[in-house]
Amino acid sequence: MTDDHTKNGAPTDAPDTELKTIDAETNEIDVPEDDTDNLEEDQDMAFPGMDGAMFAQVQEMMAKMERADELEKENADLKFKLGRLAADFESYRTRTQQDVQGAEGQGVSKAAEALMPVYDDLDRAVTMGAAEPAKLIPGMQAVQQKVLSIFAGLGLEATGQEGEAFDPQWHEALQVVPGEQDDVIVQVYSLGFRMGDRLVRPARVVVSRKG
Repeated sequence: MTDDHTKNGAPTDAPDTELKTIDAETNEIDVPEDDTDNLEEDQDMAFPGMDGAMFAQVQEMMAKMERADELEKENADLKFKLGRLAADFESYRTRTQQDVQGAEGQGVSKAAEALMPVYDDLDRAVTMGAAEPAKLIPGMQAVQQKVLSIFAGLGLEATGQEGEAFDPQWHEALQVVPGEQDDVIVQVYSLGFRMGDRLVRPARVVVSRKG
């Protein structure tokens, strides 16, 4: 007597689904096509509601975040280098300022040292003039020539002598008076000085003008 629920040794009420079988030659498991569809379902479960375009945007955003971290590190490194550069520049500026002040001090010292003999001559001229006033003028003229000689040694050139042609680059006309020629210095109030092409002090003069 056979059981109605079996057929050829297999239950007749088994679920109507394909079973996984093993290939006798390759020993590989044959997976029904319905099971391969589950892979896409697994991806949908990992990123629910995300299509390919959205996933690409997420990847791009993550790449930008990584780039932002790199830029932040580079920015911190540049700030550090800028701080070092600013400190080095401040140190250089301080040294330069000290060097300039030292050079100015040496220049003043040398100029004063050069003028000390002039003071000595003036002191002698005043002393002699007190006893013999007639000797005061020649003594003062000698002192004047010594001063001009010291200025020449410092690179200064006198400008604005009587009879010299008036040049507004070097001379300042305080007054214009009638004369036989135009633009000729006829009187000097104060001598001017130049150093090469640079004006140190303009000569203050009186200039003639014909007519």
